[in-house]
Amino acid sequence: MAADELTELKETENTTEDEPTRSSPGGMSRTQVFTLISVASVNFGSMICYSILAPFFPHEALQKGASQTVVGLIFGCYALSNFIGSLIMGRYIVQIGAKLMLVSGLFVSGGCTIMFGFLDRAPSGSVFISLCFIVRSVDAMGFAAAFTSSTALASKVFPHNVATILGSLQIFTGLGLILGPPLGGWLYQAAGYELPFLVLGCILLLMVPFNMIVMPSCDADPSEDSFIKLLRLPKVLLLCFFIFTFSSGLGFLDTTLSLFAMDKFHLSPSHVGLIFLAFSLPYCLSSPLLGFFADKYPDVRGWFLVSGGLLMALGFCFLGPAPFFHLPSQLWLTIFMLSLNGLGTGIGITPILPEVITSAYEQGFVNGLGTLGMVSGLFGACWSMGMLYGPMMGGLLTQHLTFEWAAFIQGGLSGLAATLLGLYYLTERLKKPRDAQENGTTTPGEETTLLA
Repeated sequence: MAADELTELKETENTTEDEPTRSSPGGMSRTQVFTLISVASVNFGSMICYSILAPFFPHEALQKGASQTVVGLIFGCYALSNFIGSLIMGRYIVQIGAKLMLVSGLFVSGGCTIMFGFLDRAPSGSVFISLCFIVRSVDAMGFAAAFTSSTALASKVFPHNVATILGSLQIFTGLGLILGPPLGGWLYQAAGYELPFLVLGCILLLMVPFNMIVMPSCDADPSEDSFIKLLRLPKVLLLCFFIFTFSSGLGFLDTTLSLFAMDKFHLSPSHVGLIFLAFSLPYCLSSPLLGFFADKYPDVRGWFLVSGGLLMALGFCFLGPAPFFHLPSQLWLTIFMLSLNGLGTGIGITPILPEVITSAYEQGFVNGLGTLGMVSGLFGACWSMGMLYGPMMGGLLTQHLTFEWAAFIQGGLSGLAATLLGLYYLTERLKKPRDAQENGTTTPGEETTLLA
């Protein structure tokens, strides 16, 4: 290794809270490249292991004595454990160490994935169900550790390109979610229940030594700030609600769309899987470009967030479509609205993390790994709560009303979040010129800017 590369790597490994790693003007440094590869592998591996259960596990669980309600709770306990784990890991990332947390989380998640593959040998009934809850919950804690630490490290190593990097990483997150179900179904058909979990669990375990080698260390002092202090910021609280509405929308689609499409359009399961691509592809492909613009033009982040939420609201309202529109359900309209939802998710999710980080720094939070860990943990916790709420409420509303009304209600939640956030940005920007004028520091053009 060249002397300048060794010096740069040492500086990154010993980064303090007050000296964030800076991007190389001529391109990414060696450390940044390794970090990007590492975090991408974490996102892809974790998501593909998360999503492999959908094609075959519900059927297997029913044969082992679990009811459909219990199967839903097994899926739901993952989100609940991830919520708890994200808060714990985000608060104590500095004390544990970001790199140790990442590799430990991967090890736990990989081990639990393999263990889940042997649960078909457990006795049917309460024993099988209890083991599913235990293994799935521990797996979620491991995933929370890996996601929180990898997101915080990426934000630390790329302090000036957070939205661009995280937007680019959404490609690998989306690929994991897209490839998980078909790969899991194919392996299940090829060799039975155990093979999907053994293959993907081993892949996660192989990522442990890889990340131990390539992921840089990042030492820092513990932060005296807390989640409570962070949540006292009105803007952060609104952004948390915004995250919740996006993830609950995804959870809603996971549990209701397939049944609606099969019943309304008489589609086969394989064709229903293709419909989900209408959501995933716009989300994955738009996120990197949107992240680049969010970093290059920070003043447009507010427009991105509000626009993304409104697109989600529009997509859900016409997904059925809502009964009061008096429009017939049509396959092309459903696919088009799913595409709008995917695009809206990409527009709305990508700028959120840098917005929360900026808000925390503006309110005096220490610029360093402790704050980044809390922000990453808070993001993961809000996302998990939405993934817990979405499937449960979506199933309940669909059962007692219809899919069309349930989708409209979910869209109303997204519209409410976008409206509240838009009003906050509008009030904030209208207030700044008045404060500046009172202090005699008004700058030209401030009065014309509405959203930051």
